[in-house]
Amino acid sequence: MNKPNLNKKDPRFKIANREALVGIGLVLFNFIWWYGFAYGLGSKDVNEYNYVFGFPTWFFYSCIIGVTIMAILVFIIVKFFFVDVSFDEEGFEDK
Repeated sequence: MNKPNLNKKDPRFKIANREALVGIGLVLFNFIWWYGFAYGLGSKDVNEYNYVFGFPTWFFYSCIIGVTIMAILVFIIVKFFFVDVSFDEEGFEDK
């Protein structure tokens, strides 16, 4: 079994780097969503809170809706944008 030439750029790294950047983007989106609603709506006095289904609006939008949106986004990204990459070295021989 031949080992791939490590001097040549393996095209799988390009795919992995792109998918890692997408993952970082999802994490940043999740943090901004959570922080925006948690501290944006939750910074009021407790007596001024509004409630959705018995939860304070800041908690409902930052935690419950945020998790739901992230689960949907991750499903869509993985299903339609991520690529199945083989870990086999076949096709990457020294030339």
